[in-house]
Amino acid sequence: MRNVIVTDPPRADLADVDALAGYGVATAHEAMGRTGLAGPHLRPIQSGVRVAGTAVTVLCWPGDNLMVHAAIEQCRPGDMLVVTTTSDCVDGLFGELFATAAQYRGVRGVVTSTGVRDVAELEQLNFPAWSAAVHAQGTVKATAGAVNVPITLGRAVVRPGDVIVADDDGVLCVPRLQAGRAVEASAARVAKEAATRAAFNEGQLGLDRYGLRPLLEQLGVEYVAAEDYAE
Repeated sequence: MRNVIVTDPPRADLADVDALAGYGVATAHEAMGRTGLAGPHLRPIQSGVRVAGTAVTVLCWPGDNLMVHAAIEQCRPGDMLVVTTTSDCVDGLFGELFATAAQYRGVRGVVTSTGVRDVAELEQLNFPAWSAAVHAQGTVKATAGAVNVPITLGRAVVRPGDVIVADDDGVLCVPRLQAGRAVEASAARVAKEAATRAAFNEGQLGLDRYGLRPLLEQLGVEYVAAEDYAE
């Protein structure tokens, strides 16, 4: 690993970022062809929050949050801190003081494969966080890492400037160069779902709307009366 702090990486356009925040994780994920999810282990400490921002990536050593301090200097309004470690770690790498410093610089939230702590204070600050754990275990500041380099966050590869979308459903990474297309695809999916919702409200079944009856027949699924099945 090269110990670097990369300054001023290109970022996705904030208009696209904000649009994706409105669509949310599930819609954008489906619209992108079911790609980009970080995985089910990253959960929000709060509920009812939907946010998106441009990634400032942080690679730390386990139990060491030195590079988070370095990363905050590189943050600007509209960013999301995305923190991981070189090997598994659930120590509380991020807490209230980091959130205070990050919020001053316009950071919209944090996503980390580690643990967070000071949960009550983070909620009071309205600073959203997604993490693999909540853990009060403290950390040191001793080992060099990297800022604004490509990292692996669960199942997703995150590059600086990519769009991070996070809500109650989890965390999604939209590559920077695909953000505009993801917005268009998400809008199309929302329109399609609205039409489907209207049809369901009028009593149409998914079996018919999606043309699934022939598939059931093809798969050998039979309709059998209860009295016949009992025999």
